[in-house]
Amino acid sequence: MINYISIGNVNAREVEVFTKLNENELKHYFEPEPDGIFIAETPTVVMRAINGGYEPLSLFIEDKYVNTEAADIISRCNEISERTGKDISVYTAPLEVISKITGYNITRGILGAFKRKPLRDASEIIKSSSRIAVLEHVENPTNIGAIFRSAAALNADAILLTPGCADTLQRRAIRAGVGTAFQIEWTCLMDKNYIGLLKNEGFTTVGMALRNDTVDINDNRLKNADKLAVFLGNEGNGLRAETIDACDYTVKIQMSHGVDSLNVAAASAIAFYELFN
Repeated sequence: MINYISIGNVNAREVEVFTKLNENELKHYFEPEPDGIFIAETPTVVMRAINGGYEPLSLFIEDKYVNTEAADIISRCNEISERTGKDISVYTAPLEVISKITGYNITRGILGAFKRKPLRDASEIIKSSSRIAVLEHVENPTNIGAIFRSAAALNADAILLTPGCADTLQRRAIRAGVGTAFQIEWTCLMDKNYIGLLKNEGFTTVGMALRNDTVDINDNRLKNADKLAVFLGNEGNGLRAETIDACDYTVKIQMSHGVDSLNVAAASAIAFYELFN
């Protein structure tokens, strides 16, 4: 059942998941259960979360969008509620109330709170993929989101993240990725020997790094590989030396005008375009 609740004050207890809780509090909302909450914003991203199979818990919508841009979202939530038997609250408020939510530049006035899914086992994703991006200690959530957007657009089957990476479902990451984290397979790597895990499944491994002992990004050995995993590293330090050494090949993107490096998200887009197409 859909419950409509009008909100007259941004500090109302009912909407605290949208207005008061920080990322860590949202992530651990259901403790001791492991799966918490994340917040999606804009109609496109909220619908992508629904289409990605994430369970909607509540919506917070500017009044004027209830019967327009949010109508399809509410309809889908109603179907989910009827199927699962779980109520979903739709909180509504005028612009002057909803625009006071700290930390949000409200775009087209729609927010959704969703329950996180349990993470899939990396070995399952590896077995069903042929083009994988591996992110090693990428710490900036905006970079995470931008990499997801490029990966989804440029034929990656999946993304694997080491434990040192920023949270894929952090608000800034979701916003930068325009919800593409709900469209592409991903999980966190628990096995420290992740290169061995990929090689055991027949993957050719490529480290993106600023080294001189590299192969050209258009090398046919990479283009024609049956299975390919591309490794991207930390914003400041790049890939770990042991990761580079363990990869089958190293690729360096050639740059001009004395520029010595690219942002990892920009480098990912070039790498995916050249290697996954």
